[in-house]
Amino acid sequence: MRMHTSKWLKRLAPLTLCLLMLGGCSDSGTDGTNTPDGGNGIPDGGGGTPDGGPVGTGCMGETFLASLGKNRLLVGAQMEPGTAAGAPFDVHYLYVASGLVDSTNVCTSCTTGCTTSGTSCAGAACAWWGCWQDVSDPPGAYVRGHVSGAKGRQQLPFITYYQQLLGGVGPAGEGEQQLQALNDVAIMRRYFADYRFTLQQVGSEPALLHLEPDLWGYLQFFSNGDPATVPAQVASANATDCSGMANNAVGVSRCMIAMARKYAPNAKVSLHASPWSTRTDVYLNTNASFDIAGEARKVADFLLKLGAADTDFIVVEASDRDAGFYDSIGEDTWWDANNTTLPHFRQAFTWASAISERLNKPNFWWQLPVGNMNLPNTNERWKDNRVDYFFSHTSELAAAHSVGFSFGAGEGRQTSPETDNGNLSNRVSAYKRAGGQAPCAP
Repeated sequence: MRMHTSKWLKRLAPLTLCLLMLGGCSDSGTDGTNTPDGGNGIPDGGGGTPDGGPVGTGCMGETFLASLGKNRLLVGAQMEPGTAAGAPFDVHYLYVASGLVDSTNVCTSCTTGCTTSGTSCAGAACAWWGCWQDVSDPPGAYVRGHVSGAKGRQQLPFITYYQQLLGGVGPAGEGEQQLQALNDVAIMRRYFADYRFTLQQVGSEPALLHLEPDLWGYLQFFSNGDPATVPAQVASANATDCSGMANNAVGVSRCMIAMARKYAPNAKVSLHASPWSTRTDVYLNTNASFDIAGEARKVADFLLKLGAADTDFIVVEASDRDAGFYDSIGEDTWWDANNTTLPHFRQAFTWASAISERLNKPNFWWQLPVGNMNLPNTNERWKDNRVDYFFSHTSELAAAHSVGFSFGAGEGRQTSPETDNGNLSNRVSAYKRAGGQAPCAP
């Protein structure tokens, strides 16, 4: 999700859709600036670091893709199963974003004693994702079906776990109140139980796990760069999995990574890098002298404190809405496709590259807007240039240590793969016919 440049509170996700069991949510970031190579390519991200932390400048994407049995950049989307079956997508992503059950233990039946905020999950109004299904079946089919469906299409399931806000304070409490909820032992017991249950639905299947976009960004935004100063209930709320971990925000992230290894051992795990977390909206930067790579390293160093060295990749984003939609509400979020006027694509790739090099982890672009320039700028059919730019510049992505890029509507009014007149599916098919993009292109 992206931060407004005029205020700290970022644009809300389509949380209403999540609660209505439509599975849509959002996230994104913004800004950019000049590159150390003069703007003609992707820089090296600044080389070594004085603290001896991880630094990667080799072909880290090749190793990651090989571990998945792949040798080309992955392309994916949040989409309906029919769309996923109609084009050769590599990745199908899904949000897990809902309320939590009222009990400390996850429900074993949707029809007997399972409630969210006092509402029974036996009917159609259950706010918990675990009962978004035929309620006569065991809970969890929302994730189990996604994993098995993707596997049947020879696609990787990608799961964005976005529960801490909705299960803690709700959308009205996003930001500081959200962080305060980390220290509520009753909430965190329910939260860790829900997260464990999600991982158990993935089980031993290969998958990509994306943990709590925005949460880590807010932690950096409000903690002065030290997540250990933010109290949280970890060992006290989840002795089953994380009894020896600190009761602070560092413990939360490290506990979640450890749980993923325990319950979903074949999944690749990622935290999220938010381009607004340093209080500078990097993707929308228009100052040619701003040090984009240096700002990226601030984010990466914070993520290292949270345990990012123990993850497999890092998720980055672009914008949570189509640029044409933002035009309609008076905001300019376009990136210059000619890379001559800031903000532009190359500066965003510079930021992602520097994040990866500091973490020594490849990056994966997530929730890119689906709009295209042939759409009329109406509801669910907005103009944007990111689909076409990304597919036309895959070598730039590879040079920036990207291992994949995926598209999805960040809110219910945005363009989706089902409303874009087939543009995304056609671009995916053409990308595959051309042989795809090898990682780490020169």
